[in-house]
Amino acid sequence: MGDLKDKSIHLTAEKLAEEIKGMKVYKDFYKDLQVKHCRKKNVMEHNKVFEIIKLCGRYVTEDLMQWEKRIHKSLNSMCTEIGVSLSRFRLASDRDELSDKWNELSTYDIDLASYRPVYAPKDFLEVLLWIRSPNYRPIDGEGTWDFTQIPLKVKTLAELRSFYLELSRGECLLGVNANMPSHGQYPTIELERTALGEKVLACRHAPVAQEFLKKGAPRSLRGRLWAQVMGSEVRAADKEYFNELKQMVLQYDLMVDKLIIKDVQLTASNDDQYFVFEDVLYQVLLCFSRDTEILSVYNHSCGSPIHGVLKSKPATLENTVVYPPSGVIPFHGFTMYGKFITECSAYFSYVIIYYLLFLLKYSFEFDTNGINANRLHIFSVRIVFKWLMRSFSGYLPPEQLLYLWDIVVAYDSLEITSLLAVAILSFRKHNLFQVDNMQGIEAVLADLSSIQVLSLLQMALMPE
Repeated sequence: MGDLKDKSIHLTAEKLAEEIKGMKVYKDFYKDLQVKHCRKKNVMEHNKVFEIIKLCGRYVTEDLMQWEKRIHKSLNSMCTEIGVSLSRFRLASDRDELSDKWNELSTYDIDLASYRPVYAPKDFLEVLLWIRSPNYRPIDGEGTWDFTQIPLKVKTLAELRSFYLELSRGECLLGVNANMPSHGQYPTIELERTALGEKVLACRHAPVAQEFLKKGAPRSLRGRLWAQVMGSEVRAADKEYFNELKQMVLQYDLMVDKLIIKDVQLTASNDDQYFVFEDVLYQVLLCFSRDTEILSVYNHSCGSPIHGVLKSKPATLENTVVYPPSGVIPFHGFTMYGKFITECSAYFSYVIIYYLLFLLKYSFEFDTNGINANRLHIFSVRIVFKWLMRSFSGYLPPEQLLYLWDIVVAYDSLEITSLLAVAILSFRKHNLFQVDNMQGIEAVLADLSSIQVLSLLQMALMPE
């Protein structure tokens, strides 16, 4: 009887599955489900990191609170100095001008001389360097390490080789030599990967696209592959949401708007390889600052967004709001996280990239097995931290940066950026040992234009 019952349930389930497949909403439902499944495991892993940080004790929370207060104070001090409000209704004339110039915001003329970045990567590094665990005592003979004294578990070299198996096995990767002959019917590996990539995209299955990215993405398919993996393919509802954010930009004048515009001018506008994306970056980042959905990252963080009391209102909970609405205060170089093509698809790709970077960037997994200070007592983390904060954006040539981010998206991890930083130091160790001051070290590492990302990572991970 039990067997008959089980068989009946099985047949009913099969019938329901077939009926669902025949529905008009099936394709969208299936895509959402498989993206959600793909992300669930990684969010759980990220949560584990934050739980470990929480267990480190109150001292970490106190340091984070002090950092947040410092940013809040810096914002308010700047507002007082230059006589502006954190937020206000945009003047009609300004709103009209901004609307007219929306697609060419690089021509939007505004005086930014009095505005300065609230903080830079080096400021955040100083906070991290001063974190100390009252329960941690280094073992005799450990030496002086160059990062915070919070001994958290990180992967060993053997574990890294196992995790990044495609790199450590020295397999044929598209980013190493695109013109390498193919083993099949195609004349080059690039043509072979392009043909295979089209088949992967046709499957519309995020985990398959993610596996494909581990061996490099053809330039012509990269945007579609990333969108499929990250679930950022744009639908009608997404376009409507983006337009709502745009209207919020036109309606409200935020002080952080000027910080965003100035950061674009100081970074992307001055970069020969990124200036062509200037207008898109303005659109994406201004809308990003209004997106309250971004606040969900704080559900997986020890930190909290900055809160403020509405002007001329009593300091009650009902009158307290998050500032800016997204909860994100841009730092110097924040702009360089974005490098995409069209405004709407760019926005949703940027948001998911930010989720990935936020969840990992501000939950550093480090222990005493860090990179040791060299004989000059110059901490190597001070040299590479600017690379890590931007995930190498603006430092590597665009093509090499995209190969690196293929790996980040494929493995859903930023560990590879730290590994690349170490590999670069090792690759240039001969030149580094020839200099005897910080200026010399910075000069040796100033130009990364010759770095071949995947080749260097393979050299670092392949067994000797």
